[in-house]
Amino acid sequence: MTFELLAWHTDAPLTRTEAAAQEPGELEPHPAVAEFAREFGVLRPEVDIVAPESRYVRVRMTPEQVDEISTETYALARAHGLVCFDPDRELVHNLGPVGVYEGLQLHTGEGLIVIDPDLPLVHDALERLAPANPFTTLVAFGRHFMQASPEGGAFELEYKDSAQNLIYSTRVPDLAEVQRAFQEYATGERGFLDRHDWTTTQTGGAQ
Repeated sequence: MTFELLAWHTDAPLTRTEAAAQEPGELEPHPAVAEFAREFGVLRPEVDIVAPESRYVRVRMTPEQVDEISTETYALARAHGLVCFDPDRELVHNLGPVGVYEGLQLHTGEGLIVIDPDLPLVHDALERLAPANPFTTLVAFGRHFMQASPEGGAFELEYKDSAQNLIYSTRVPDLAEVQRAFQEYATGERGFLDRHDWTTTQTGGAQ
């Protein structure tokens, strides 16, 4: 079994529906695609990639490679100004808009790790929360994080403030509120702290 990611150039952000409907062979050649393929081939010669006429790049991975190579693919695509589409998860990573914290990381229970994720990707990734994908986290290492997990038909929401060494925990009934809280967190707002009743726990160290 293999997994794959596709990367190409576009002038505007794409929804995941638009990305899934894109016919790669109909894309126009672009120098950023050729440069991505050249650089990726140097960095990861063991990975199977193709870049037909520099229209798009297809990166194929074995199950053993997928976590590490996917993270590198997302990062390199962003560095070259390309969108990156995961057809298995039906998720697309655009160049923006992104949150206010440089280096913010998105982690999921499926092994997805994206540095500086765009906000629509975070919104869509949260829709995949399920027993087989038991958490989604946004983390600014050393500063704070937010995490959501499905729990009995609702969601457990956690926010850690490393400066105060506090973890805030609450139960949220619907996904839309989880997505709203993640949006606020990523953009530097803290309205979610006022909307919910939280249990706080003192912790011993930074995240």
